[in-house]
Amino acid sequence: MLTTAVKAARRAGNIINRGARDLDLLTVTAKGPKDFVSEIDRGAEAAIVDTLLAAYPDHAILAEEGTKKGENQEADYVWIIDPLDGTTNFLHGFPQYCVSIALAHKNVVQQGVIYDPVRNDLFTATRGRGAFLNDRRMRVSRRTHLRDCLIGTGFPFRDGTYLDTYLAMMKSMITHTAGLRRPGAAALDLAYVAAGFYDGFWEVGLNPWDVAAGSLLVLEAGGLIGDLGGDGNYLFGGQVVAANPKVFAQMVSVLQPYRADMERHRSSALTAKT
Repeated sequence: MLTTAVKAARRAGNIINRGARDLDLLTVTAKGPKDFVSEIDRGAEAAIVDTLLAAYPDHAILAEEGTKKGENQEADYVWIIDPLDGTTNFLHGFPQYCVSIALAHKNVVQQGVIYDPVRNDLFTATRGRGAFLNDRRMRVSRRTHLRDCLIGTGFPFRDGTYLDTYLAMMKSMITHTAGLRRPGAAALDLAYVAAGFYDGFWEVGLNPWDVAAGSLLVLEAGGLIGDLGGDGNYLFGGQVVAANPKVFAQMVSVLQPYRADMERHRSSALTAKT
């Protein structure tokens, strides 16, 4: 299964790299405020889904652009796909984006692939078998004090729902760490935690396809992942904190006071949609 996911990710990466050569010629539409999709997103997703279903026609698909949505709904195996995480970066020629593919069995992620087509970096993980970057075993960082850590995050960008609370969170985290980074592709950020490039990462407002593959990479590299309270509802809960085991609890301690505000904002947003 991992081999098939890698094949699918590389096919998508080839499409993305070809598109990157002629960004001005791409057709781009807006899914919502500051939320864009291009023909490359859709083409990459189609290539991934075709590759996966050719090998596993009975599996279900949960993909950002909705390909094959609703098919095989009773399947125990679900492929969770982001064909181009970091679309805004891609459209501006900023070289920080990736392909993310995960396979979940009964909502437990079993396989994860994140492919960076710019650097040709392939991050892979299989539950119980470790995590790898270009076939070399990955381990999370060994730093023990949050004050010495480099932490990744992502800003709320679609609307201002979380902005004030997020700015307060950032202020607290800046005070407690060596520095923050916000490159703009959550799946790749999680891969960087697994590789030890970051000591930790947090973000809210995420979708399962942003988190699934990266979460397994972090766990298999010896890290921890949870929501803002350190609990396990990170795949579908929209909140993620990931770090090495020593730093994880320290991050949760800094971020947990803002959890109630985030939950309230999320509930208000869901109510508004209905």
